[in-house]
Amino acid sequence: MTLPQLFFLYFAVSMTGLSLLVVTRRNPVHSVLWMLVLFLHIAALYLFLNAEFLAAIQIIVYAGAILVLFLFVIMLLNLRREETERMFQDQWPVGAGIGVVLAVFFVVIVGKIAVLAPLGEYSIDAVQAEGHIMSIGKVLYTKFLLPFEIASLILLVAIIGAVVLAKKRI
Repeated sequence: MTLPQLFFLYFAVSMTGLSLLVVTRRNPVHSVLWMLVLFLHIAALYLFLNAEFLAAIQIIVYAGAILVLFLFVIMLLNLRREETERMFQDQWPVGAGIGVVLAVFFVVIVGKIAVLAPLGEYSIDAVQAEGHIMSIGKVLYTKFLLPFEIASLILLVAIIGAVVLAKKRI
């Protein structure tokens, strides 16, 4: 196994474990802190892939702004009742079985995917000649403008929903 493969294996295993820690912690603040570590690992993976701009954006936007937003939402909501209740009910064996079946399907499907796809119009040479930021900007604001705007609307709806949930009843 080569050194780049070992690095990727570390990132894959650690990000999977950190994702599980995010969703299984009883305290929501602890979940957000584990998410911060997860976002830092994602940024390191971007650096490993020579995408410095994406790594910087990952840290600035996600590890900075989005996690602060999550913390504000957690502070606005009253989550004491959720912390005292049982997190996992008696259905966890069924959920674990379904998870194993889905993991097997995932491994079978991923095993049939060709790793090297043909180069598109943004090959490595084209990106290096034009620059990372210019290439990302062109693709984001031309080809993927609609998904970009839909993502911004989803975030807006989530913010409005958090404010409505946190609003005191009169």
